[in-house]
Parts: sequence; structure tokens; C-alpha cells
Amino acid sequence: MKTKLLLVLGAIFAALILPAHAKLKVVATLPDFASLARDIGGDNVEVSAMAKPTEDPHFVDARPSFVVQLRSADVLIDGGAELELGWLPPLLQNARNPKIEVGKPGRVQASQGVRLMNVPANVTRAAGDVHALGNPHFMTDPIIAKTVALHIAQSFSALDAPNAATYDANYKKFEAAINAKLQEWGTAMLPFKGQSVVAYHDSWVYFAHRFGLNIDIFLEPKPGIPPSPSHLAEVIEKMKAQKIKAIIVEPFHDRKIAEKVASSTGAKVVDFAQYPGALPSTDSYVKLIDALVSRLSAAMK
Repeated sequence: MKTKLLLVLGAIFAALILPAHAKLKVVATLPDFASLARDIGGDNVEVSAMAKPTEDPHFVDARPSFVVQLRSADVLIDGGAELELGWLPPLLQNARNPKIEVGKPGRVQASQGVRLMNVPANVTRAAGDVHALGNPHFMTDPIIAKTVALHIAQSFSALDAPNAATYDANYKKFEAAINAKLQEWGTAMLPFKGQSVVAYHDSWVYFAHRFGLNIDIFLEPKPGIPPSPSHLAEVIEKMKAQKIKAIIVEPFHDRKIAEKVASSTGAKVVDFAQYPGALPSTDSYVKLIDALVSRLSAAMK
């Protein structure tokens, strides 16, 4: 009896003085990476995204609070394809956190193993805001998102071995959700295979590739260069000739310009977004792709 009492008291004492299992602190540069991290990590992670869903990822305001987040992070998820080149490096330099250096288990560079599209033969400022490694907007392809989710699961498992089985199960659940939706999404987009869509910025090459569209006419004359009247006149001419029905615009673009082009061509302006949370009822990656497919297919009918 005395032994049992000592065991009970010992267990209570241990519970009082030993800290509970700490959650992994995960910082994602962009909201799509954060969404996947939440799906994979579940209750075992605390996730924050640096960029807002409606913010242009090229020009994120590098706030001092980001340095604090990075300094205490166990994991950093970034694109690894220079999309965040204009604002992430100085934040990392100030944070000085060895756990999230490139090559460490705490650093997930999402582009690892991804074949980037539109890799330029040479990079000059005359070409606009062109990325040397290729187009960095790869998360608009759901199949690539599965690869990124696997990278995240592997990082979490390496850092938190006791919960590795949970991370693996959550990854398989995410993979199954994407696989189940791919046929539905493909069926919805099939009637428009080979058709052209106009975009404001060249963010959608991977989405176009996945669903058989041509998205190679842009309101920007070159990436990051504001539309000019002469260029828009050329776009309108091409849209009329090809009978293009949709112009996709992201939250941080000038929608009025798209509306003027649409009024001259009979096309519809479609509000699009790369990131969960930027459109209504898109609080997860799967729901975001659902919304994009639904919105675009409705506009092109």
C-alpha cells in the first residue's frame, strides 16, 4: 500500500514539474505553405504565415515581428525559388537561428524536387521581374502540393520523432484528399482544354499545365511592369481574335484595368488567388483549388 502511494505521489510530482510536450513552432513565408503545415502538423504544431493571403508575395512588408518569429522557430518553410528574395534574406540574417538554416531538418524549401517551369536562358532587368530559377508559383498545381506536403511531414518527423506516425498519417490523409479531388477538378475543366485565359501576372503556368489551359497572355507587358495603353490594346485585339472569355485577377492587382479590358472584349473578370484565405470559404488548400476551378469553369461556360 505504501509503495502504491509513493508511485501515485511520484507521478503527480512529475506531472507538476515536467513540461508538457512542446509544440513545434513553424513559420511559413506564404499562406499556402502554412495551410499544408497545419494539415500535416495538426495539434502538434503552432503555425504562422508571414505574408497575408491578399498580399503580393514579391513585396511583403518585412516587419520586425517577423525577426522575432524566425528567431524562435523550429521550422521555416519557404519556396526556395527566389519568390521571397526581396524580403526574406535580411530577416534571416537578423534572426540568426541555426535551426532553420538551409540543409537543417528545420528548413523546408518547398521547391526541392520540383521541376520549375519557364526557366530563363538569361536574366536581365529588361525582361521585367523574371526569376532566375524559374517560375516560383508552383503551388497552384495540386500534384506539386502533395510533394511539398511530404517535405513538411519529413521535417516534422525528423524534429519530433514521437509524433512521426501522426505526421505520416496526416500526410496520407492530405494526399488522399488531393487524389480524390483531382478527378473532380479535371472533369470540371475538361470542356475547356486547350482554351486560352488572360491573367494579370504570370502566376498560373502550373495551374494551366495541370488543367490543360493556355495562360500566356498577360495584362502586364512584362512581369512586374504596369500595363500600358498600347499593350492593353494588343491584349484586347488578341482576346477578340481568340474569343477569350476570362481574365483572372489576384487581390493585389488593379481590378479596374481588367474590367476595362473585359468591357472591350465581352470577357468576364474572375477573382483568383494563390493563397488560402484570400477568397471566401477558402481556409484550406483543397478548398482554394475547389474555388478556383469552380470560378473559372463558370466564367468560361
